[in-house]
Amino acid sequence: YMSGGVGFTQYASATYTDNILEDFCYKGCEIGLDYASRELGVSPQEAMGKIKGDKLTMEILEKIIRAENDYCLTQYEAYPTVAESHFGGSVRACCAAAGCGSAVACATGLAQPTLSAWSLSQLGHYERVGRLGFYGYDLQDQCKAACSYSYQSD
Repeated sequence: YMSGGVGFTQYASATYTDNILEDFCYKGCEIGLDYASRELGVSPQEAMGKIKGDKLTMEILEKIIRAENDYCLTQYEAYPTVAESHFGGSVRACCAAAGCGSAVACATGLAQPTLSAWSLSQLGHYERVGRLGFYGYDLQDQCKAACSYSYQSD
C-alpha cells in the first residue's frame, strides 16, 4: 500500500483533487496576469503571455511563484478539510505546483519557465511544510531542479 510518491500522484491526482486543483489553477492564472499587467503597464486581458525576452527575469518569476504558492499552502492551513481531501503531501505539493505552473504559463506563454515554476513550487513546499514522504517516496520535491535550472538540460 502506498499513497504518495511521484507515480501515485500522477495516477490519482485527477481523481482526488476535487475542485481544489481548479481553484489553484484559476487563482494562479489571475495572479500571473496581475503581475504581468503591472510589469507591462497594460490591462490583465492584454498581458496574457506577454512577459518574454528581456522582460522575463528570475525575479519576476519568483514573485509570481511565491504569491501563488503562498495562496495554495495558505488554503491548506486555513481550511483543514482541504488538507483532509488531499491525503498525503505528494497530492498537496502536486496541486500547489500545478497552480504555480498555471500562474507562470498565463504570464509568459512559455513552457520552460512553467516547468521551472513547478520545481520552484516544490522547493517552496519543502521550505514551508517539510519533506513530502518517507522511505524514498519523497523524490518529487527534488527531481526537477537539476533539469529545469541547468544549462542545456535534457
